[in-house]
Amino acid sequence: MTDDKDVLRDVWFGRIPTCFTLYQDEITEREAEPYYLLLPRVSYLPLVTDKVKKHFQKVMRQEDISEIWFEYEGTPLKWHYPIGLLFDLLASNTALPWNITVHFKSFPEKDLLHCPSKDTVEAHFMSCMKEADALKHKSQVINEMQKKDHKQLWMGLQNDKFDQFWAINRKLMEYPAEDNGFRYIPFRIYQYTFECLLNNGQIALGSIYLSNC
Repeated sequence: MTDDKDVLRDVWFGRIPTCFTLYQDEITEREAEPYYLLLPRVSYLPLVTDKVKKHFQKVMRQEDISEIWFEYEGTPLKWHYPIGLLFDLLASNTALPWNITVHFKSFPEKDLLHCPSKDTVEAHFMSCMKEADALKHKSQVINEMQKKDHKQLWMGLQNDKFDQFWAINRKLMEYPAEDNGFRYIPFRIYQYTFECLLNNGQIALGSIYLSNC
């Protein structure tokens, strides 16, 4: 992994220029200006949008604010998908900045999971890490880590600290020399289904697939 550190660092510091705009039907006391942010591809929306939430709440009454959620061109953005994955699935062929709409009401129960706190994101992230290590090391590495190692791994991701994160994550990316490789390489295939209007007026369904190791 040492030889790949420059590549890992470049991937870690990948950013997506993004413009957040408040949904037009949200009730505000004055005009809500857009908010611009460079989103880290390897993170999750609930970890990096506190400033976005505070920005728009300044122009809203407290009684008009409920759970925040985001959408792009009518598609709710799943908070448990990494930001880079969401962009590649939905907006990779569009001009930057990525235009995301912010909502504080009408939560789409059928499309999104609730995310009451960052602890929920942490639980999801650690579950993914444990699933991956079960395939790579029969869960031996993750189980041998102490609680403080798990916390350092998570805090490195949450606070965008490359060295803090990789000091622990490298253990999950190594294997004993006698094993000559991992048992299995874990990866997920993500599917995004969309509608396409044909020339004859009919609607066809299409899909985009992305894999994530």
